[in-house]
Amino acid sequence: MSGLKIVAVSGSPTAPSRTTALVDDVARNVAEQVDGEARLIELAPLLGGLGAAVWRDQLDPVVQEALDAVEQADVLVVGSPAYRASYTGLFKLFFDHIGQYALVDKPVLLTATGGSDRHALLVEHQMRPLFGFFQAHTLPLGIFASEADFENYQVTSADLRARIDLSIRRALPFIRAGAADRDALAGASRADAF
Repeated sequence: MSGLKIVAVSGSPTAPSRTTALVDDVARNVAEQVDGEARLIELAPLLGGLGAAVWRDQLDPVVQEALDAVEQADVLVVGSPAYRASYTGLFKLFFDHIGQYALVDKPVLLTATGGSDRHALLVEHQMRPLFGFFQAHTLPLGIFASEADFENYQVTSADLRARIDLSIRRALPFIRAGAADRDALAGASRADAF
């Protein structure tokens, strides 16, 4: 199972960002648990390139590379701050360019941040349906964090740390099963080549 690519996507339009801190922390923790490699994609620097074209093949190469990385990931950790009770427009714009079937059965751990806990349902009511459209495998327990869970853009809350640990623990069986399926398919492909 080693070598899994864990890609974190932060839909925050600002830097520094609590959302970025959260998805990066979660992705690094998942990678550590599965002996994988974590990569962070921040969407804020890609805004100009994303907004400059309508079609994917017209996008800036840096944006196209980020889209390719998401599609080729073994596991996604995605997050957005709450804006008007939903994810950011930047987050939606990025995922509008992802291939409709590129995330089928891909494990996706959902996260979100907000000024207060009143935005906590963003994960269930907004993000889960978006990744349902892609037929991705949204992992069982999403993570919501409020401003009080951070200091200096670092996770400092013991409660948030416990929620992250529980979410990852609940996600690991699905991640490991997906990796085993991927390895079995790769082995069958190699056997077919001979």
